Order: sequence, then C-alpha cells, then structure tokens
Amino acid sequence: MQVYVIIWIFREGKTLTRKLNTIKLDNYKPLREVVFEALREAIITGDLKPGERLMELQLAEEMGVSRTPVREAIRKLELEGLVVMVPRKGAYVAGLSLKDAAEVFEIRGSLEGLAASLAAERITEEEMEELERLLVQTKECIKKKDVETLVEKDLEFHDIIYNASRNSKLISILYNLREQFHRFRITSLTGNPERLKDIFEEHERIVEAICSRNSELAKELIQEHIENVESNIMHTLKERTD
Repeated sequence: MQVYVIIWIFREGKTLTRKLNTIKLDNYKPLREVVFEALREAIITGDLKPGERLMELQLAEEMGVSRTPVREAIRKLELEGLVVMVPRKGAYVAGLSLKDAAEVFEIRGSLEGLAASLAAERITEEEMEELERLLVQTKECIKKKDVETLVEKDLEFHDIIYNASRNSKLISILYNLREQFHRFRITSLTGNPERLKDIFEEHERIVEAICSRNSELAKELIQEHIENVESNIMHTLKERTD
C-alpha cells in the first residue's frame, strides 16, 4: 500500500506545494512511525527547509491519516531538535544557526576522533576493503557530479569507521546524533561544490591512516577533516544569513 504525500508550506500568506513523495507503508511499523520517518527525512534532506511551517491539518489530509500520528511525529521531531514550536503560531522546521553548527561540530570532532583512533586498532580486513571500495565510488560520484549519491557514500564512510571502533556505547551516541550531523552533511556537500575534491582527498588520507593502523594519525586527520567541514558550513550559513 502506498500513500502519496504533498507537504504544504505557508510563506508570505501563500500556500505552496512541495515535491510529491511516495511513502511505502511498513506492515511492521506503527503508522505514527511511518509518518515520523517521512517528515524527518524531508527535513534532513532539505525538502522541508529551515523556517518552514508544518501545518498539522494539511499534512494529515495529504497523508490520508488522522491528525494524531502527525501531531505525535511533530512532537517527536521537536525532541530531536528538528522542529521548534512557536507559541500561538505552530510548528516550524528548526533553523540551522551558526551556534547550532558550532555545537554539533564540537561534539562531532571529539567523538569521531575517538572512533577513528579505535577503528585503526580494531578494523577488520573486510572493513578495510569496504572503505577502499567507497573511495572508488566516491571518486566516481564527484566525476559525475552526483551529489545525492555522494551524500549516501559519505554517510556510509563514517558509519564504517563508527562500527570499526567496536565500542558499542560510542557507536550508540554517534547514531543518536546522526540526524543532526546529517543535516550539516548535506549543507556541506551541496553548499560548495568546489570542496568535493578536497573531501575525497581527506577521506583518502584517513583510510590510509586507519588501514596502516596508525591510531594517532587517524584521529588527527579525521578531526582536521571535521574542522574543514565546519569551516565550509559556517561560510555557507553566513552567506545565507547575509
């Protein structure tokens, strides 16, 4: 069973329609989870942009569901920091502020540095091969200017490093913060196409350090990579607010 969704946005008194999306209902998931995941994905990928209003009634009508699962999804998104509630005005997609970016990257640099250090000590041969394969695929994406697939490959790259750390607590924390990271990942990869080559070269050096089991260098390189991503995002966000 499929439900077609149009997400409505109100801006300057006008009603705009969003890109038509198809939701595949999962028999193993409650409807509220399906609605929640669809809205979260739209926010993370930028289909729903920062500052845009989420109208409960219209969302429910277009999804063919009652307002209850939509309301529950919006509340859950608020807890994740992806939605903000404005008194007497309603729910809005949370903005990407410079402060938000700085806080996210402070956390990310420390956690991913630890993950890369541990991964260099504990990574398997199979995981090394996966990283090498991803480098080839990433290079091909850059050549084709396929940013959508590049975002997926970047996500896979960091996930392999997380999992290779073999530290379940660290992996759990990183995955809990994944959505926040992902919003900025998309901004980074789409905001400045000229940096794509640099990102590949940084990934290449990180893979080399991890595969040579140099934990200190792996930590240093991935933290440098995160700092470069942060610098690029800060520049992009400043341009958007100027």
